[in-house]
Amino acid sequence: MRDKSMRRMCAAVMIVCFAVAGFGAPVVAAQFGGLKDAARKAKEAMQKKKDAEAQAQKEAEAKKESEAKKEAEPQKGAEAKEDTQAKKEPSAAVPAGAAGAPDFQSFSKFDFVPGENIIGFEDFMQDAIGDFPAQWNTNASGEVVTVAGKPGRWLKLTAGGFFTPEFVKALPDNFTIEFDVLTPPTFNGYSLVAAICELPSEGARNWHVSHNAVKLSISPGNGGDGQSGTELRHDGTTISGNSKYTGQFTKTKNPVHISLWRQRQRLRVYWNEEKLWDLPRAFAPAPKLNGLVFGTNQTQEKSEFYLSNIRLAVGAPDTRNKLLTEGKWVTHGILFDVNSDRVKPESYGALKEIAGVLTENADVKIQIVGHTDADGDDAKNLDLSKRRAASVRAVLAKEFAIAEARMETDGKGESQPIDKNDTSAGKANNRRVEFIKK
Repeated sequence: MRDKSMRRMCAAVMIVCFAVAGFGAPVVAAQFGGLKDAARKAKEAMQKKKDAEAQAQKEAEAKKESEAKKEAEPQKGAEAKEDTQAKKEPSAAVPAGAAGAPDFQSFSKFDFVPGENIIGFEDFMQDAIGDFPAQWNTNASGEVVTVAGKPGRWLKLTAGGFFTPEFVKALPDNFTIEFDVLTPPTFNGYSLVAAICELPSEGARNWHVSHNAVKLSISPGNGGDGQSGTELRHDGTTISGNSKYTGQFTKTKNPVHISLWRQRQRLRVYWNEEKLWDLPRAFAPAPKLNGLVFGTNQTQEKSEFYLSNIRLAVGAPDTRNKLLTEGKWVTHGILFDVNSDRVKPESYGALKEIAGVLTENADVKIQIVGHTDADGDDAKNLDLSKRRAASVRAVLAKEFAIAEARMETDGKGESQPIDKNDTSAGKANNRRVEFIKK
């Protein structure tokens, strides 16, 4: 009986347990589902927070970048404007002392003074681009070109041979010759030879065997220095030769301004401000010189030479006598950048001449008068001539300690020519500075 009761009790308990288990499963499941929902919601909230923070950071960075661009925009515009201006004015003059431009101090030992009267001048402005110049002769080929970043026009020597300006004929006992030489930065080739010579009867064709000549070799070199050489020929015999290196003309220091000054047998040669040669017996005393010839053996593109601004002037300067006795000294040796009042440092020799006279004669007062050629607008030329005269006074005061109170300035523009304005030589003579005793 008791066993039966116990079985009934166990059955009841089991029924209750199953009932509880069957009823509690949904409740537990609901509880676990709630936990999962809470975790999911918390995770989503956390992600939204992260997304919001990332978006805020992104927006802040974008704002910062935008502000930086706005701040940089005026400077960028200014740089673009400067770059555009530079492209419009590729030959704009660089102020003295600036990077790439020599200053007057570097020319302090430069004593070259050009001849008084210009009888030949060549800047190729009268020739068409691509043509061989009308006043020259050659047995090779060449063409007039412009060079990026370099003012003016240049004669490009495109093949080996001789090149001679036919306006150079009889050369007197006292003359000066100047010219500019340019080479590409990739230069690799033979030297250029400039010869002052007595041409044979057949002309420049056999210039290299001239009985009487001074031959000057010119090269930017293949290393850190340029190279210059000399060969002196008297009566058919080579009497001497020499060579030296100089930093005045290299692949990167281009172009070079070369100045030759003959006084009877003596020849002085300058590359920029450096006197490379001073040869007391360069020329034989008797022969009559009549030619300037440029010769080159180049046969490849990298050995090209370019020539410009060839100027031949005669007559020894007589600064003291002309200023103190005649009351006026005229010089073509004070040079300026194109359409500028900046005095070129290669004017140092001429400026030193007049400064010496003024220093030794402290009571002398002068008027400095600038003159231009007839190219361009009359009013602009007048203004330019006045500014150039003022620049000369400023240089004499600063570099040579001449009191400005002793120097008046004026300019006449193109109104008082001393030569014709229809030739290059005539225009070069009209571009001058006069010193008038007061």
